[in-house]
Amino acid sequence: MSIFPEINLFGLFSQLLVGMINGSFYALLSLGLAIIFGLLRIINFAQGAFYMLGAFGAWLSLQFLGLNYWWALLLVPVGVGLLGTLLERTLIRRISGEGELYSLLLTFGVALIVQGLFSKWFGVSGLPYQVPELLQGGIRLPVMYLPTYRVWILLLSLGVCLAAWLLIERTRLGSYLRAGTENPQLMKAFGINVPLIVTLTYSFGVALAGLAGVLAAPVYSVSPLMGSNILIVVFAIVVIGSMGSIGGAILTGLGMGVIEGLTKYFYPEASATVIFLVMVLVLIFKPAGLFARAA
Repeated sequence: MSIFPEINLFGLFSQLLVGMINGSFYALLSLGLAIIFGLLRIINFAQGAFYMLGAFGAWLSLQFLGLNYWWALLLVPVGVGLLGTLLERTLIRRISGEGELYSLLLTFGVALIVQGLFSKWFGVSGLPYQVPELLQGGIRLPVMYLPTYRVWILLLSLGVCLAAWLLIERTRLGSYLRAGTENPQLMKAFGINVPLIVTLTYSFGVALAGLAGVLAAPVYSVSPLMGSNILIVVFAIVVIGSMGSIGGAILTGLGMGVIEGLTKYFYPEASATVIFLVMVLVLIFKPAGLFARAA
C-alpha cells in the first residue's frame, strides 16, 4: 500500500497556497536576518521577537488606539524599526567587534525577556485579529478557493522583498551600506557616517520582521510564542540559502514554503521536519549554502 494519498487537485493546490503564504513570511524574516548578518555580521536571534511585536503592535493599536489594519501596516513596522534602533544603539553597539557569538547571546536574551513579558501580560493563548473588510472573501477557482487576503500577503511580500533586493544590490545607498561594513575606515575618510549606516541597516532588518508580524496577525493567532515558533525554521532557511545572501534568503524562503506545503499534502508526518532535512543535506553537500557564490 502506498504511503501517499490519492491526488486530489483541490487539496493539493490548497496546501500549495498555504506553503506559498508560509514561504512569504519565511522570505521576509530570512531577508531581514540575511541583511543584518550579511552587512553587519550580527546573528539576530531577536528577529522572532520583533515579528511577534509586529503582530502585537497591530492588535494593540486596534484595541487601544482604534487604528485599523491599514494604519497598522504603515506605522507598526516603523515602530518596530525604532525599537531596533534603540536596541542597536544601547546594547548591540557596545559589543561590536567582540565576535558573532556575543551578538547571538545578547539578542537571544533580549528575545527571551520580551517573550516572557508579553506572556505575563497577555498569556499564551492566541488573540484574534480580523481580516480587513476590503480583503475579505475570495475567488473560487476550478482547482481551489483563493482567499483575497492570502493573495495580498503573497503580492505584498514579493514586492517588498524585490524592492529590498534592488535597494541593496542596485542603488548607491546599497553600495554605501556594503562598503560601510566591509571597510568602515575608508568610508569614514570619505565623510560617510558609518555608525548611522549600521543603525539604519539593523533597523531596516527588524522592520521587515515587524511588517511580517502585521501581515500574519489576521492569519495566525497573535501570541507571545509566535516568534519563537517560527524563528528556528527561519534560521534553517537562512543556512540553506547561505548566511548573508540577500537573494538567496528570498528564494530559499519561498521555495522552502512550497516544499513544506507539498509535504503536508503528500506526507503530513514529515511536514514539520522537511526543512531541517533539507538543511542537513545542504550542510553535507554544500556547507556554505546554496547561494554561497552570490553571498
